[in-house]
This record gives sequence, structure tokens and C-alpha cells, in this order.
Amino acid sequence: MRLGILTGGGDCPGLNAVIRAVVLHGGRRWNDEVVGFRDGWRGVIDDEGFVIAPERASRILSRGGTILGTSRIQPYTTADGPRRAVEALQRRGVEGLIVVGGEGTLSVANRLHRDHGVRLVGVPKTIDNDVGVTQLTFGFETAVQTATDAIDRLHTTAESHNRVMVVEVMGRHAGHVALWAGIAGGAAAILVPERPFDIAAVSGDLQRLHEGGTRSSVVVVAEGARPMAGTLEIPEPGVDEYGHARLGGIGAIVASEIEARTALETRVTVLGHVQRGGTPTAFDRVLCTSFGVAAVDATHEGAFGQMVAVRGGGLALVPLAEATAALKPIPADLWQVAQACLS
Repeated sequence: MRLGILTGGGDCPGLNAVIRAVVLHGGRRWNDEVVGFRDGWRGVIDDEGFVIAPERASRILSRGGTILGTSRIQPYTTADGPRRAVEALQRRGVEGLIVVGGEGTLSVANRLHRDHGVRLVGVPKTIDNDVGVTQLTFGFETAVQTATDAIDRLHTTAESHNRVMVVEVMGRHAGHVALWAGIAGGAAAILVPERPFDIAAVSGDLQRLHEGGTRSSVVVVAEGARPMAGTLEIPEPGVDEYGHARLGGIGAIVASEIEARTALETRVTVLGHVQRGGTPTAFDRVLCTSFGVAAVDATHEGAFGQMVAVRGGGLALVPLAEATAALKPIPADLWQVAQACLS
């Protein structure tokens, strides 16, 4: 077969590992040729791609980012976008397209399959871990480890100065990174989009901790965290050219409020894109490789309109329509674990 592959949305550790697995497994097991489209859906719309040579793919397992490039451009931005995408795939002779992306990229894939019959298989990618139906998305474990390493370092400097450290991490609509890194890093408070916070309660808890002898408190804040109605006024975020809210800055607001309410010296660190960059962990490399192999096999089984997912500790195929129906929130049981062990 002639396969196509694209990586869409935000970059993420492990993208190159998926590309490598698709090229190597497709070529060796099925004698496939793989066309990589540049910059996500833009490369499909503009018919801009290249055949990925196996010798090139074999050397990219540990590299961060994506050799294909990525963007948030998608076919439904313009009226003729879907037609151009379909025609480009036909011209290229692509018999199966592997779409690697998060909720936005995979939602587009679902529409193209449903409305235009595009033969494609999805692979879930996002450090936010918020794609529905799958227990894990790749890139998440690497992002959590990066955030945890930062929290460990901030604990030592906070203790030296008897400070509160506020760490802002990614998480637009779901707080998986904040929750996992907060638990792993021994946070004193974790603020997530799913559970609006009361800044007075957070400040009170921190003050009691420090009055009791604690000299190092870390508060982990997801970028999409918001206060309970009527407890704290924050500015409404602007939107970018794709209609997404421009998040970021909640960490600075929380830090300012904590210092004003407790008189504890408080500093803020925004991890930002460092969570997306760099080499993927060993766990993510294995997960990405498994995803890539499963996606290739799915195309040869004719399982189009499906997404590779982690289910029950193994891999399974689930309908893209189901996977993109709703974002996955943090689990209630893990939230209770976090609340039991805040320190």
C-alpha cells in the first residue's frame, strides 16, 4: 500500500517515534511506501509531501518535535479545503492515511472520513491526555516527568527561602498534567480546569502549613484553571486566529493573591513549551512505537474511521466519532488521592 501520515496540532514528544514505527513496520511487514505530509493538514490541502525513506526514519526515535512539521491549519477553515484535501490524497495514490493528533486534528479526521470517505486511522497525541476513550495519549508521560523534575528543583529553592512556589503547567480544558505532576512532586495545592478553586481556601491552607513549620510549598496550576464564581476576578482570555482561547497567566494571578493574603513570599514559574520539547521518555517511545505499528496494521485490516487507543492495559481500535465526542476529564478517584496527600 501507499500510506500517508501527518502530524497536526501542537508538537509533542514522541511524534517522530510514531513516524519511525509507521515507516519501518509498513515497509518491512507490508512493503508499504509512506508519504509524509508537511505541517499537518496544511500539507494535505496544498499537496505538499515527500516519501519518507526508511534510512531517514530509522534515526529519529529519540528526537523531539516532528520531522514533518505541524500546524493548526485544517481543511474546514475554507469552503474548498475538504475538496482539495481529498483530491491531493487521490493524486498521491494514498490508500490509507494515518492521522497523528489531538482532539482538534482527530475531529477533522472524523469529518473527512464520515463526509468524504477518506480512508484513515487516528493516533492520539497530546500532552494534555484529554482525548476521549483512550486511557493514555503519548507525550503525556514525558510532560509529567518534565513538570515533576521542575517541581523537585523548586522545592529546594523554596525551602531555602521559606517561599511558596506557583508552577503553571499546560492543560487547557483538563488538568491531567497538573494532577499527576502535583501528586508526584508533593504539591501543597493542585488547581485544575475541572474543579474551580477558592483562592481564600488555598491561601488559608498554605498559611496553616507554614505556621506549622513547613518551609517549602508548591502550588501546581493548570493554565486553564479558573476560580469559583464570585471569589476572584480574572480577565477574559483573548482568542487566536483559530478561535482558541489564549491561555496563560493564571499562575501569576494566583501567586499575587497568595502573597497578598498570606504575606508569604511567593514566586511563579511558567513551564510553558518546555513541557512539549525535548526527547520523549522511554515509556513514551515504547507507546509511540506500539501506536505506529497498530495504526499500520489497522489500515491493512481496512479499519478506517478508527483510532488506536489504550484500553484495559492493551491496544484496541475505537471509532473516531466516539473518541472525539467529548474530552476526558481527570479521574475522580485520582483527585481524591491528591487531596489525601497534599503537603
